[in-house]
Order: sequence, then C-alpha cells, then structure tokens
Amino acid sequence: MGLLTRLLTFPAEPVRGVGWVVRRVVEAAEQELYDPAPVERELAELEGALLEGRIDEEEFDRREDELLDRLEAIKAARRERGLG
Repeated sequence: MGLLTRLLTFPAEPVRGVGWVVRRVVEAAEQELYDPAPVERELAELEGALLEGRIDEEEFDRREDELLDRLEAIKAARRERGLG
C-alpha cells in the first residue's frame, strides 16, 4: 500500500517542495523581524550621536522613546511566539 500511495501522490511532490521553501522563508523573515539586535545597535548609535553633539537632548529623547517602544514590541512578540 505504501508504494501505491507514493506513486499516486508523486505528482504533488513539487508542490510540497515549494511549501517547504515558503515555510523556511517565512521563518527567516520572522527571525529577522523579531531580532532585537538592530534596535539595540540603533540605541547605542543614538547615544553616541548625543555624546558627540550631533543631536540635541530633545531629539535624543524622542528617538530613544521610539526605539524603546520598538524593542518592547519585539520582546513581547518573541514571548508570544515562544522565541525566547
């Protein structure tokens, strides 16, 4: 029975392969989307810009709030999805 089932479902193999590829692409995109490292890097760069005088305190505060909100959203989404 296994051989007959395999022969009958063989034409569907390319579709299964495409599905596997799509799942891997979605997983990679989610890992990138929910990666906190880029936001943390931006926070460090922002602090450097403040210390070097390239931005003022008001600009720093505004952008820091935005980045911290993004970081909190990423961490919440990672907890929700069980990513750590």
